[in-house]
Amino acid sequence: MTYCVGMMLDKGLVLMSDTRTNSGVDNISVFRKMFHWSVPGERIISIMTAGNLATTQSVVSLLEERTKAPEDREPSILKAPTMFQVATIIGNLLSETIRKRQESNDHMSGGPKFTASMIVAGQIAGMEPRLFLIYPEGNFIEASMDTPFFQIGETKYGRPIIIRAYNRQMEFEEAAKLLMVSMDSTLAANLSVGMPLDLMVIERDRFEPLHERRIHASDSFFQAISTGWSEALRNAFHSLPLYNLDEDTQSE
Repeated sequence: MTYCVGMMLDKGLVLMSDTRTNSGVDNISVFRKMFHWSVPGERIISIMTAGNLATTQSVVSLLEERTKAPEDREPSILKAPTMFQVATIIGNLLSETIRKRQESNDHMSGGPKFTASMIVAGQIAGMEPRLFLIYPEGNFIEASMDTPFFQIGETKYGRPIIIRAYNRQMEFEEAAKLLMVSMDSTLAANLSVGMPLDLMVIERDRFEPLHERRIHASDSFFQAISTGWSEALRNAFHSLPLYNLDEDTQSE
């Protein structure tokens, strides 16, 4: 399992992913799930991956290969004229990779089903920053004012805090803190999500990462966020009124 989240702000985009992969409780590894490509002054494209590791690594490797000489390897995300077409290229590649692996696997009776999903974020010069969620079938949806963030992987534990605290006008520093709290809530509830974390901040009209960082379990700021959030939750709980067992609250 994994947890990745991408968030739209007026200022740009903020992305965070964990790095844990596991095949059973005794086979846990660390693999990067956030990748990006940029052309200075022209475009930046980032993806985050969740699902079958071999499938997502194959897609990322193919995308990387096409960026080495984009004029010779079509279609390349570095030549696509819009972010919509970037998402289309990645979606088609993902669905085709899954299809081929599944066909090969179907020859083995009782083999596993392959699935994967991706978050695609970025901006091309002269256009707005955009954020997409790509499904295993290759189709996708785009973030909007009504749906300003996407999650993939183990999404349920980190979602409530984002819904309550998100503000499109928030500063990057606030957004990074919010995603850390969301990730900390997920880490506390699900052992299949694990450190270290990858954080990327993409500022509007800056076609390279404004901030990129790997956050380890020993990171003092993340520890302060984790401890402070736990204490804040306990204090908030204790500040709520107690239920009165002696009071008859049954409605007539």
